[in-house]
Amino acid sequence: MPDESPATLATVAASAGVSVATVSKVLNGRADVGPETRARVQSLLQEHDYVERRSDTTRRTQVQQPTVELVFHGRQSSYSVEVLQGVLQAATEAEVAVAVSVRPRHQRSAGVEGTASWVRRLVTAGRQAVIDVVDDVNQGDLTGLSRARLPLVVIDPINLPRRQVTSVGATNFSGGLAATQHLLDLGHRRIGYMGAEPSSTYNQARLHGYRAALEAAGIPAMEGYARAGGSHYEDGVAGGAELLDLPERPTAVFAATDELAAGVIEAARVRGLRVPQDLSVVGFDDTELASLLSPPLTTVRQPLREMGAVALRTALRLAAGEALESHRVELATELVVRSSTASLQPAQ
Repeated sequence: MPDESPATLATVAASAGVSVATVSKVLNGRADVGPETRARVQSLLQEHDYVERRSDTTRRTQVQQPTVELVFHGRQSSYSVEVLQGVLQAATEAEVAVAVSVRPRHQRSAGVEGTASWVRRLVTAGRQAVIDVVDDVNQGDLTGLSRARLPLVVIDPINLPRRQVTSVGATNFSGGLAATQHLLDLGHRRIGYMGAEPSSTYNQARLHGYRAALEAAGIPAMEGYARAGGSHYEDGVAGGAELLDLPERPTAVFAATDELAAGVIEAARVRGLRVPQDLSVVGFDDTELASLLSPPLTTVRQPLREMGAVALRTALRLAAGEALESHRVELATELVVRSSTASLQPAQ
């Protein structure tokens, strides 16, 4: 069975035929190493998947304030802004710094080499922990961060991580149930669902809440009424168009995000449908966008700022070596009723 123990400086130095001190100089970016030797050492660092341990770099890292890395992926939204504000507020109270970065997806697809390089940068910069927002939990990242002894907290992961990975989210099923029940209480029976990424955990939970509410009311799910795509405005426009062009269009739509709901409202406007007179729309998140829409959006409030704050405080606890009561924290959601929903009109 192959040896899976992490490589050490001595391992890399022996393979390169140089001293441990030379390898250390390369890691520190010292100029007194020849270009050929430097290239050989750097190549072997990647080949051995070498990641410096945080304890190995503490003595040489001149960081005056503890720092947590907050990682976003791809295009940002109003959701990201809310989470960021929560993280920053908690960081200010805890007197720690936050380094915000956007990690393109192509870097994650670079395999072991890309992960090892990313983790090395985090360790060299003196990060104490990592908070990852709304993304897959990549096994390579988990392994690299674990070897470097860098704690990881994931916010609202697309795929629910294994039990050992700490994550923070919201009660998505209950939120989906409450949103759909609100529309049922208004007399709607033809209720569509405009979902986000079909494989994402949070989308599945909101969809299950939607279906559970319909089932409890004795209403069969209508064919074509549950759609899924992305989580952004243009996805809502496209998906909303499909729903509203059905031979028997829905009289109400529950959308998995506020951005999707905004897209559905635009699709309705293009078709000459009024919200809420002709179509009621409910979103999910309660970002700033919800109150800026016309009409203001009925939505399920996720405590996004609190989720960011809890993630920051949890990351600091892990960095301090504390044991957690649970690896999964779910904060309560709440239905916020505004003007985008109304009772079903008799003609519909």
